[in-house]
Order: sequence, then structure tokens, then C-alpha cells
Amino acid sequence: MILNDADRRLLDLVQTDASLTNQKLAERAGLSPATALRRMKALREAGVIEREVALLAPAQLGPVLTALVEVTLDRQGAEHLDGFEARAVACTEVQQCWRVSPGPDFLLVIATRHMEAYAALAQRLFTQDANVRNVKAFFATKRAKFEPRLPLPDPA
Repeated sequence: MILNDADRRLLDLVQTDASLTNQKLAERAGLSPATALRRMKALREAGVIEREVALLAPAQLGPVLTALVEVTLDRQGAEHLDGFEARAVACTEVQQCWRVSPGPDFLLVIATRHMEAYAALAQRLFTQDANVRNVKAFFATKRAKFEPRLPLPDPA
């Protein structure tokens, strides 16, 4: 899908606040409500807008243990990489799963309520997988920034 200026304005707005009504979205983007509604529908149908979610405030929910985990596999064949990836993304505690290079094979962002829950996940995901060669976990002590906003493409 080729994005026009109106699409970029809409996407910029919904990345900041996806709860805007169509009327507010149209006003802020300088569009008619009908145009805004039609363009947003097209962006969703094209898969440009993958989904709309609420971002929760961790401080309001009690303790959260966040781990950034490097995982290196013993064998890196496509079936081994795909297999580990499938197991990782199936875990609800795994917030993000990235295949990376060079260095480790995967970088995971994991959120659990406490260390015991992390240890149980590590047992299931890392220890029981004979192909996991190395795991290096870094535990977050402070979240200085969290911004899911993506840069938008420049006009063609």
C-alpha cells in the first residue's frame, strides 16, 4: 500500500492515541470524517494497522520483572530456529521475540510477576530444550523509555 499525506497524518495520530473518535481524528488530521473513516478502514484492511491495544502502566499493576534475554542455539538450521521461535512466541510471558545477527540467535523481552515465575519459564523454555546452548539474561532495574511508535515512510 502506498501511503499518502493523509494516511501519514492519521497514522501519526493513532500511534499517539488510538482511542480518538473518528470525529477528533478527522479534525486533527484536517480531513472530513468520511475520508478519515474510509482511510482508516483501508489502513486496517491492508495490514498497515496490525492491531490497536491499550498500553498499561506497570507501576499501577504491582511488581513486574522484565528480562532481556539473549539465546544462542547449538544448531541453527531453519527447522531449529523455527522450532525455538514457535515455542518462544507461544509463551505469554514473552513480549517480544527477535531473531538477531550477529551474536546470539534470539533476543527475547520477557515480563513476569517475580523471579520464581521467570525461573519456571526459563526451565520450560531454555533448560528443557536440548538445542539451547547459551542463555544470558539481563534484568531491568528501571524503564527509562518505552515507545512503541514506528517511524513513518517519507513521501515518495
